Amino acid sequence: MRAARLPTIAATAAAALLVCLAVVGALAISGRLAAPGRCPPADDRCLRVLFLGNSYTFVNDLPGTLAGLVRSGGRSIETGMLATGGATLADHAADPATTAALADGRWTVVILQEQSVLPVSEADRTGSMVPAASSLASSAAAVGARPLLLETWAHRDGVPDRGVAGYAAMQARIDAAYEATARDLGASVAPVGQAWSAALRAAPGIDLWQPDGSHPSAAGTYLAACVLYASLTGRTPVGLPAAGGISASDAAALQAVAGAVVLGDPGRWKLPVAP
Repeated sequence: MRAARLPTIAATAAAALLVCLAVVGALAISGRLAAPGRCPPADDRCLRVLFLGNSYTFVNDLPGTLAGLVRSGGRSIETGMLATGGATLADHAADPATTAALADGRWTVVILQEQSVLPVSEADRTGSMVPAASSLASSAAAVGARPLLLETWAHRDGVPDRGVAGYAAMQARIDAAYEATARDLGASVAPVGQAWSAALRAAPGIDLWQPDGSHPSAAGTYLAACVLYASLTGRTPVGLPAAGGISASDAAALQAVAGAVVLGDPGRWKLPVAP
């Protein structure tokens, strides 16, 4: 009898393990897992960064890529992430998980990344993006954290079904939307979209999009991380290591673009003077 029961027990254990792995995998895909590494309690210079976004944030692990750059630059960092596919800032503002994460109080910066298409419409920006970003920024400020808007990049072909044909037209609307929202809120901007445009001009051989023309390739995520590095530290990313399997030459080109866009005119992005 015992011998007969062993396969059943083994099968049950294997099934339980698969369920656990599936749950962990689902959490990782949805962006509900925090990146590893906690700030030492006494480290006042440690960056404690919470990302609120969607697949643009969790694809290729933008928080983890940023953390690697920051540590390579000689500073400690702790990151957290709440990011589900297609989520808007309004979704985050209504999510109890976001409320709990902000109330935790350990974050020094809260990064707000809006859904990619929503800022194209001024009606959507004023009716959804601004109220949600304002609510989230107020909650962050209430616990001593600084909000930072992560300006996204346009789709490679624009959004023709919304009357915005082509990358350049869509990016222009996104740029204007984020800068207007920053003025409305008195918040800072990490100009990833502007750096994306500059990289397309300076290094057209680097493919920043995945085949879907929307989500970032490893190089696109690396560029976003370099922009965030410069925005958060006030230092150029030039000279930092490559990541995500991209070549050293591609990394150097993207570092140079990110540093020039962010640090060439930090007042435009309302970035504070870095310590």
